[in-house]
Amino acid sequence: MDQEKAIKVIDLLKKQGPVIIITHHHPDGDAIGSSLGLYHFIKNLNANTVVMVPNDIPAFLQWMPSCDKIFVASHHPEKASLMLQEAALIFCLDFNAPSRIEHLQKQLEESKAIKVVIDHHPQPQDFADYLFSDVTASSTCEMVLDFADAAGLQENLNKDAASCLYTGIMTDTGSFKFHSCTAKTHIITARLLSTGINKTKIHQEVLDTNSINRLRMLGNCLMNSLQVFPEIRTATMHLSKADQEHFCSAKGDTEGFVNYCLSIKGIDLAAMFIENAEYIKISFRSKNTIDVNQIARRFFNGGGHANAAGGKAFESLADSQKRFIDTIYSHASEIL
Repeated sequence: MDQEKAIKVIDLLKKQGPVIIITHHHPDGDAIGSSLGLYHFIKNLNANTVVMVPNDIPAFLQWMPSCDKIFVASHHPEKASLMLQEAALIFCLDFNAPSRIEHLQKQLEESKAIKVVIDHHPQPQDFADYLFSDVTASSTCEMVLDFADAAGLQENLNKDAASCLYTGIMTDTGSFKFHSCTAKTHIITARLLSTGINKTKIHQEVLDTNSINRLRMLGNCLMNSLQVFPEIRTATMHLSKADQEHFCSAKGDTEGFVNYCLSIKGIDLAAMFIENAEYIKISFRSKNTIDVNQIARRFFNGGGHANAAGGKAFESLADSQKRFIDTIYSHASEIL
């Protein structure tokens, strides 16, 4: 982490007007954890600091300290536009391109605010005044702690900040099992635990708070939509709008569904297709050397990490799945 640059950002933050911390559309644990973690580090340095998210926060993350203070832009779009317009400094966390905040993209691009990006996704676009990028980091939460250390804010690491950062690291590493989880990640985690956070409670809140409808929806996917293609080591599932309505799907209910595909013996590539009003949302996961970031970028209007990425398709649910499978078959020699 560039210490000189981090200190400069904090100096600007203290001197400037309104500060906004914003993260990507459909925020996950790392997005909310890094945003709230940074908020707890800097809130006393600039009293006019607000965390903004483009759309709703999943229920399993709403327990996080100060989550109730987050401004949800989709609930008040005109006010969100005005806030971005009037901001003096905007932190962009856990995304590397303005398109990742969807309906707020134009407002961000047109804002005169100083823009600071802290992110661990590869190939960041050039839209920030200050870029902190580290593709080797396990999560943006890990980077937020590095940023705070470089900026001299170590003493601001309290239980609230640590709980948020632990949540993001835990979720983005698949409970510490992904390749991105390094020795440094565990050292950082030990430091967070030393603040006295309740890691058992965090795991329970995030992973063990299923509704009956969510479990039934998962069971329906496993029973009726799971497809396995052993010759290309690939498995898929899908969820239609009708099924989501039938099971009263709530924000975040499909989180982790794709991992059940990847857990099948002999499967190294998995995709989950979810029908939305405007497009098919696709979650990709992989093991070993299969790079789903490249699959998402090249074929499905998306991106992410080597073993976890997301994309979009604009044809029907069935056609999008067929195109995915056809793509893997036709490019098997380079993908697999």
